[in-house]
Amino acid sequence: MDASDALQGMDVLAGLGWNDRHATLFASEAPGLVPGRVLSEERGQYLVASVSGVGPASASGRLRHDTELDPGAAWPTVGDWVALEPGTGTEHRLIQRVLTRRTAVVRRSPGDRKLRSQVLAANVDVVFVVTSVNQEFNVRRLERYVTVAWESGATPIILLSKSDLADDLDGFRIAAEAAAPAVEIIAVSAVTHLGIEDVRAHLGAGRTVVFTGSSGVGKSSIVNALAGEPLLDTGGIRLDDARGRHTTTRRQLVRLVDGLLIDTPGLRELGVMDGDGLATAFDDVDRLVTECRFSDCQHRSEPGCAVRAALGSGALDRGRFDAYQKLQREANRAALATDALGRRAERRKWAIITREVEQHARMKYGTDR
Repeated sequence: MDASDALQGMDVLAGLGWNDRHATLFASEAPGLVPGRVLSEERGQYLVASVSGVGPASASGRLRHDTELDPGAAWPTVGDWVALEPGTGTEHRLIQRVLTRRTAVVRRSPGDRKLRSQVLAANVDVVFVVTSVNQEFNVRRLERYVTVAWESGATPIILLSKSDLADDLDGFRIAAEAAAPAVEIIAVSAVTHLGIEDVRAHLGAGRTVVFTGSSGVGKSSIVNALAGEPLLDTGGIRLDDARGRHTTTRRQLVRLVDGLLIDTPGLRELGVMDGDGLATAFDDVDRLVTECRFSDCQHRSEPGCAVRAALGSGALDRGRFDAYQKLQREANRAALATDALGRRAERRKWAIITREVEQHARMKYGTDR
């Protein structure tokens, strides 16, 4: 690759969000390798853009080994910056490591403690939580999505999709505001283009946004409206339950003229991971908890309980508080499961090290030592 090709390749990376921070990080974490960004993932196979072009890739044996030993180690996902072995963009490449993520949208099954978490998108600036203003709209589910969005480290924004079909758009907006205080809410219609420019305002050179939400809420239609062309497949609305047909089958990073976006398939289950996102998403409840007389208040019969006082006066909705407690229990279970996985991985790591030491000793000294 000559100098002009190298400069052109770096321009490609810059268009994908590469900056001085990434360059510094890459120099310290992956010297001698080639930087790239994951554009799509399907069944363990990746499409990665690098300075030498766009081509297929998969995780190296070393990376697989590291992630097996350490459940906290990063497995490649859409939006990741990765280190590739040298080669051309059109040939199959091996991903040797994943650079430290700036943000990550993570899902976990709310009911299965044994199921490992899954990173849906990495290095995003904004998480658009899409919910359609019809029978699909669900306050408790919206609270859950916003909590996960806050956990990611990115900025959550709620999109009320299919607003052209709403009989009472203001009512849906009020319900969304109650479910997600301090979160920007944009009413959007891919048909009339209401709110599309407000969504576009959050795009920008080098910025990455991700669209999350249940199946059929209209994520792909909004992406197509932003692009001005049918980049992604869309489906019509079913008459029996007013839900859109599921069309997105894989996560993919789409490059637009004015920014980068990641479209994700709809999720049936979405569990929370930690208490930080919960405290932010339920800031109103969290403030009341800190006002209780006792720091370990269970909000049952203790004197001076600010939560029970707010519930009694109607200042705090009972359904919202119940949702807060449910998600808090999930976060606690997730923390315990993560600790258990970590301890198990540590035991497995030392078992492997012990076996390797013993094999080395047998090779050097024989069986009679």
